[in-house]
Amino acid sequence: MEKRKLGPSGLEVSALGLGCMGLTFGYGHSTPAEEAIHLIQTAVDRGVTFFDTAEAYGEANETLVGQALAPVRDQVVIATKFGFKEGQPSLGLDSRPERIRQVLEQSLRRMKTDYIDLFYQHRVDPNVPMEDVAGAVKDLIQEGKVKYFGLSEAGVAAIRQAHAVQPMSALQSEYSLWWREPEQSVLPTLEELGIGFVPFSPLGKGFLTGKIDENTQFDQSDFRNSVPRFSEENRKANQDFVAFIGRVAAEKGATPAQVALAWLLAQKPWIAPIPGTSKLHRLEENLGGAELKLTADDLQRLEEEGASINVHGARYTEQSQKMINR
Repeated sequence: MEKRKLGPSGLEVSALGLGCMGLTFGYGHSTPAEEAIHLIQTAVDRGVTFFDTAEAYGEANETLVGQALAPVRDQVVIATKFGFKEGQPSLGLDSRPERIRQVLEQSLRRMKTDYIDLFYQHRVDPNVPMEDVAGAVKDLIQEGKVKYFGLSEAGVAAIRQAHAVQPMSALQSEYSLWWREPEQSVLPTLEELGIGFVPFSPLGKGFLTGKIDENTQFDQSDFRNSVPRFSEENRKANQDFVAFIGRVAAEKGATPAQVALAWLLAQKPWIAPIPGTSKLHRLEENLGGAELKLTADDLQRLEEEGASINVHGARYTEQSQKMINR
């Protein structure tokens, strides 16, 4: 698979990574450990070198990632995140320097590794100066326990403040054909500063695959049940958007998911999306997106037709939105 470089320090990753959150967190029942490990190792066999986890996804998530990647630890990039009280988003934010170090040591133990490649602040904490956060990670980098620094869902001011203390390699935020807000200010700032971009939910939390409609029943513990954009009414209204991507996909002999990923990869050479899945056939489908080449005409059509379709529903609840883009 094509490799891409993120940030000024030369972090190199596969064009597509693997978001591991959904293996144990967020989408309902956990994937059995043996299946999850097999999926991660299959991704490695197919050329994926970039794997994303977080303290907030639970001990099982980091443990699985570490176990699966142990045989190839020096050949892959593992990203994890700090920033929530006791690792639980429901308890609020905590990016005090002493907590950052505590999370790092905990992640090293869980994943049985001596270092974390990319260490993100999961959400900007307004109670802790960004200079203190970046300084704490800088110390860990100097100690050799972390290689690269990143932020998740941060706004322009926070990015600039952090980068001035410890050069960032990546910003992770949601970005896809149906959530393009980062284009307004974040992407120009990243380009100016030479920071890479890691889009999560590049398939719209599954919606852009074309397999979700108003009749879809989510597991009771699936977080999409609380997302306004995934209300039954909005899922029905948003079918027009999926249908338009499907038409382009049919003409290319591809799937909607592959078109959505190929579109992202075509935006900038320093973008590396991290689609997640718990299913082997979906992994193979997603990886096909890295091989799909969209022409200039394809990209213009996606741009123009996509802009003409109104997307219904907010991407987060009001409470969750308050922790974003500070």
